[in-house]
Amino acid sequence: MKKLYVISGSSGVGKGTVIKEFLKKHPEFKLSVSCTTRNKREGEIHGVNYFYLTVEEFDSCIKNDEFLEWAEFSGNRYGTKKDFVKKCLDNGENLILEIDTKGALNVKSLMPEAVLIFIEPPSIKDLETRLRGRHTEDEESIRKRLASIKAEIKNSEKFDYKIMNDTVENAVKSLETIMTAE
Repeated sequence: MKKLYVISGSSGVGKGTVIKEFLKKHPEFKLSVSCTTRNKREGEIHGVNYFYLTVEEFDSCIKNDEFLEWAEFSGNRYGTKKDFVKKCLDNGENLILEIDTKGALNVKSLMPEAVLIFIEPPSIKDLETRLRGRHTEDEESIRKRLASIKAEIKNSEKFDYKIMNDTVENAVKSLETIMTAE
């Protein structure tokens, strides 16, 4: 059986970019596909980008304890199905799960063998600059995200590894070192 790697970090830290660059170099790893209740965006494909569920379907999954973890963001729900993770691992795939720190700790409680990796910014100021540079959120949303960083950093103390994303290249090298060690 292969390993489950759970990668987390604050919004704007670049975890998605680091994972994308890592996967380009390491196609033997697979990125987990989450479920969501949000609407499909143009170009997205069911089962590739997300498994798109209705609110009722998502509620049913919660009721039937089908999720390894789930959370709500901006009025939409996101979750990782236990059977999807199990099927990937049973098929001999190294699986990467990109989720928030709270979800990561929940995964670790259910699957102690999961490897938790936290991607951190060089500084909080740097993270704030990245968030503002996106120009995708209003001031209130940015303030909320910045306020949640303290909790995420506190949660990261329970992770197996931390990677500083000072440059994507350095972060990918650090991730490769961790994956090799594991």
